[in-house]
Order: sequence, then C-alpha cells, then structure tokens
Amino acid sequence: MKSIEIYDPAMCCSTGVCGPSVDPELIRISAVVHNLKKKEINVSRYNLSNEPEAFVANEVVKQLLTDEGPDVLPVIIVDGQVVKKQSYPSNEELEEWTGIPAVELIMKPRIRLELKVKSQ
Repeated sequence: MKSIEIYDPAMCCSTGVCGPSVDPELIRISAVVHNLKKKEINVSRYNLSNEPEAFVANEVVKQLLTDEGPDVLPVIIVDGQVVKKQSYPSNEELEEWTGIPAVELIMKPRIRLELKVKSQ
C-alpha cells in the first residue's frame, strides 16, 4: 500500500482551509487527501504550527528545514522518498505516484442530508 506524507508550512489550522481568503490550492489538496484516503492510500498530513514534533522526528524533513529553511515546505514524501518540495503535487503527479486517475482525485465529496419535515 502506498504511503504519502505531507509536511505543510505553518498554517492556522490542520488544512489551512479557513479564514477570509482561502488559497484554492489548499482546497484542492484537502479534497485530494480526502479522496486518497477513501481509496485506502495511507496519507499523513502535518502542519508545522500544530505538529512540530513530526518535523523533528523525520530526519529528512528536519535536515531540509535546517539546510533550506521553512521555504522548503511543503515537503511531499512517497514511500519514504522525498518526491517534491516547495509546492504541492499536481493531480497528474499524484496519479503517477498512486495509479489513481486524476479525475477521481479531484471529485468533490458527496454530502448526504436528511431533512425531517414535521407534519401539521
């Protein structure tokens, strides 16, 4: 099973999808991570603000931060190998790494709502 680790820069929350001006790239990555997990890909995502211990625990990420500073983030690791740094992967790159078609990675989650109507 594929394993993907995403080491995000410091953000206000775990996904960065909050506040008055949300970066569309963060929305895309959040949807992709959701869809990867639904396809049973092991995805871990770490935010420098909330989980600094994960950055220290991973020797490769720790060394990248020491050598290149926080601008190296985000760092993407697939099966233990750094495959991308300084930007999030494209849908096509994720398709290449996982074998899951890009069109399936960007599908918006379907939300089911149940409405109960009171009869009068």
